[in-house]
Amino acid sequence: MIQVLFTVIFAEVAVILLLIFKTPLRKLIIMGLDRVKRGRGPIVVKTTGGTIFVVMLSSIYSVVSIHKRWIDEDGNVTPTDQILMAQHLLEASLMGFSLFLGLMIDRLHHYIRELRMRRKSMEAVNKQNRGFEDGKNGASDDMKSLEEEAGALRLKIKKLEATVEEKAKESSDAEANVVALKKQSEHFLRENDSLHEENQNLRAQLQSLDQRLSNSDVRKAS
Repeated sequence: MIQVLFTVIFAEVAVILLLIFKTPLRKLIIMGLDRVKRGRGPIVVKTTGGTIFVVMLSSIYSVVSIHKRWIDEDGNVTPTDQILMAQHLLEASLMGFSLFLGLMIDRLHHYIRELRMRRKSMEAVNKQNRGFEDGKNGASDDMKSLEEEAGALRLKIKKLEATVEEKAKESSDAEANVVALKKQSEHFLRENDSLHEENQNLRAQLQSLDQRLSNSDVRKAS
């Protein structure tokens, strides 16, 4: 019994050391513990632990009974009782230590699984953050290209406004020239009319003078 308990304790210590340090066997032990905790594994483990606990209590009871007998008999204990007491005490301590190591293995396995789950969730969150940052960078690039296009369109609009203003000035100058030409043509027409009237008046005066000269010649001839 004691040899079996020592073997179990050494095996549990080896499992704990392999779980603590990163070794190639760590994954195999974790996979084995995962399989043990599936299906009927937890029931078997609990039954075994309960049995060991009951046997430990019986060993402790045997130690207490031997100790009481020792007290009742005023310290007169046979060597057999001493050997039995030491054996039961060693068995109880070994069983208690094995149960403690088993609990440590269970807790270590649980914490390692939680750490793996949290690492996976953190990696997923980091991937989402990277994707979000990449999307931000792409959106910022799109925004920059849109801003550049907007700036180019603004320059084109300014150039078009300048050309429109120049054309408006040219049209206004042309209109002013047309108005001036109209005024000059009207002035020339008025002068032409006045000259035509003066020419007619002069012709009339010449005709009257010619008639007077002809009349005077006729009188002189008669």
